[in-house]
Amino acid sequence: MMFSLKGKTAFVTGAAQGIGRTTAEKLAEQGAAVALADINEAKLAEAAAAIEQAGGRAVPVAVNIADNDSIAAGVKKAADALGGIDIVVNSAGVLGTSSIEDMKRDGEWKRVLDIDLTGTFFVCQYALPYLKKSAAPRIVNIASISGRNGGFESAMSYTAAKGGVVALTRGMARHLAEYRITVNAVCPATTETEMIQGYTPERIANQAKEILLGRLGKREEIAGAVCYLASDEAAFVTGLMLDVNGGAYFG
Repeated sequence: MMFSLKGKTAFVTGAAQGIGRTTAEKLAEQGAAVALADINEAKLAEAAAAIEQAGGRAVPVAVNIADNDSIAAGVKKAADALGGIDIVVNSAGVLGTSSIEDMKRDGEWKRVLDIDLTGTFFVCQYALPYLKKSAAPRIVNIASISGRNGGFESAMSYTAAKGGVVALTRGMARHLAEYRITVNAVCPATTETEMIQGYTPERIANQAKEILLGRLGKREEIAGAVCYLASDEAAFVTGLMLDVNGGAYFG
């Protein structure tokens, strides 16, 4: 089977819903044992139970991605439960809504960067000792088209954070290559998840117009790209920004 992850272990942030949950489900379908990390414990338990019921192995881990002590404890709990960590998927993220004029440093700006960018870095840092021990270590970050081209209607907090994830991915790919750790990112366009439930029909239509294929992305399409980057077939791929955005950005 292509992209088989049998015998691998994965740590997925933002796994209670959206792209993170679907990614955890797809990794489990491909044979990986998965630790699902999120701050929403109720939805986390539900997501883990669904994977178990489908025949996979899932461990729910409560983690506040904006708190380093919580990240450290969550990574250790996952590694202890699974016997190590081979794959890290950084999917935890929040959107911003403030205009440039209304942005507050200690409000939305700090919150979005703490979760989307800083949290991504420190998850990698705390997982690094386990990844170094892995036979096929992988880091896959969920970035965004906003981090590639500035976005269409994105708040600058989100654009800056995801642009940082793009740069972080490339930098870590260089620095961690000596440990055989590949570091890549998936860059979606607007995707059908809970994050856009507050969008008006007009805004969704406008977003779709910016995509050549004329529709929003599906979370399964993003999860499939993650599975590829986590697999042995992608062993010679690192520092890649994989654009899964229906032609909204050509790179």
